[in-house]
Amino acid sequence: MNGHVKSMNFQQFMGTAATLLSLLLLMAVASTRTVAASRSQLCANDMQQNLKLSRLTHKEAATLSKTYITSQGEMFESFCKVAVTGIPDPNISGMEPSERIVSIYSHLQAFFPHFNRVLEQQTDLQPPESPLLAQIKRVTARSKSLASRIKNLYQILFPNLPAPEPAGGPTTLPPSQNIFQQKVYGCVLLKTYKELVANVSKELRTLKNKVCRRGARMNTLF
Repeated sequence: MNGHVKSMNFQQFMGTAATLLSLLLLMAVASTRTVAASRSQLCANDMQQNLKLSRLTHKEAATLSKTYITSQGEMFESFCKVAVTGIPDPNISGMEPSERIVSIYSHLQAFFPHFNRVLEQQTDLQPPESPLLAQIKRVTARSKSLASRIKNLYQILFPNLPAPEPAGGPTTLPPSQNIFQQKVYGCVLLKTYKELVANVSKELRTLKNKVCRRGARMNTLF
C-alpha cells in the first residue's frame, strides 16, 4: 500500500507540475505577444511622426526653392537646370531597411554644410530683411530635426547595429564662385534637396509597412 500511495502522490505531483509549466508557458507567450504588439505600435507611431515631419520639410523646401528663384531676378529659373558638380545625391540607397534608414540620415547630413554656404552667399547678396534668409534658416533647422529623428528611429529599430554616421567623410563644398555661379549653385542645391525630401517621404511610407508590420506578423507566430 505504501508503494501504491507513493506512486499516486508522484503522479499527482507530476500532473500539478505539468499544469504549472503549461500556465507559465502561456504567461510567457502572452507576455511576448504584448511586448511585440507594443513595439509594433511604437514603431508605427514614431514612423508616422517622421513621415509628417518629412512632408512638412518637403513643403517648406518647395516654398524656399520658389522664393530663391524669385529673389535672383527675372528669367533665372532656366539656370536651375544647369549641371553643378558637388551637389549631394538625392536618391536613397541600400537593400535592407537598416541600410536605407542610414542612407536617409547620411543624405540629410550631407546637405547641411551646403545650406550654410548658400546662407553665407545670399546674406551678402540679399538685404537683411529678405524672407529668403529666414526661410533658409528655417529649412535648415527643420532638416536637422528630421535627421535627428531618423537617427533615433534607427537606434530604436536596430539597437545592436552601429549608430549611423554621414557617409563618405566631410562634404566637399564648391571652390570660390562668382556671383552668377553662386546663384546657380544655390538654385540647383535647393531643387535637389526638395527632391531628396520627397524621396524620404516615399521611403518612410514603404518602411512603415515593412518594418512595423513585420513586428506584428512576428507576433502572430507565437
